Amino acid sequence: MSALAYDGAAMAGRQLRRVRNNPGLAVLTQLMPVNMLLFFGCVFGSALAMPGPRYRSFLVPGLLVATAAGGVMTGMFQAAADTHRGVSDRFRTMPVSRAAVPLGQAVADLVVTAIGTVPLLLVGLAVGRRVEGSAAGALGAVGLLLFRFACTTVGIFLGLLTRSEDAAGQLGASSFVLPLLSNAYIPTGNLPGRLRTLAEWNPISAVTTALRELFGNAPVPEGAAWPVAHPVAGSLAWSAVLIAVFLPPAIRRYGRC
Repeated sequence: MSALAYDGAAMAGRQLRRVRNNPGLAVLTQLMPVNMLLFFGCVFGSALAMPGPRYRSFLVPGLLVATAAGGVMTGMFQAAADTHRGVSDRFRTMPVSRAAVPLGQAVADLVVTAIGTVPLLLVGLAVGRRVEGSAAGALGAVGLLLFRFACTTVGIFLGLLTRSEDAAGQLGASSFVLPLLSNAYIPTGNLPGRLRTLAEWNPISAVTTALRELFGNAPVPEGAAWPVAHPVAGSLAWSAVLIAVFLPPAIRRYGRC
């Protein structure tokens, strides 16, 4: 096993133990999408043209992607906490690969998120949401949730940049608005021109549309911007861009914090 893989596994294990030692926070975090499904599915579902069960099938993929986008906030806060408390300084004094720390954090976060989506999927089944596409399509949709890894790398870089838990908490909380400026909760077809363009070029919209198409819950909208009109390719492209833009500087930033 290479040094990077060994050190990365050790750092991922550290992050997983952090979650195990703080189960209350993990439970509350994973219950949030379930609460939003019940609230949005009943309240917004009655206000839209879609019948309730149809809207809930439309909503669940959006909530899955919104949860993945929450990696920005999680990665930011954890990276800032380690920097602020001197944990990162201690790691730099040890013979640990510099890339292993951010990579281990992102991988551990992906594992925790994957486990945390199970309650949301089960509640979605309970309220009438069904996978209407093929098994291969559903498997591909789950694979696209690696978008969480890309979002976590963004958060790690921003957390290392802020170096403050308070600043990271405030900035991370503002990321909650990102799913609101997308098609995660409502169709964007009736939005005003510029707002619709902004929503459709939001990476969350591309991944959400891809999940809806692969799960068979909603077709690709006509006349949308390229990432939404070609959602699978758009999702992969956005994930690759985010990782390429933010992971290398996060590694370099960690090395000199």
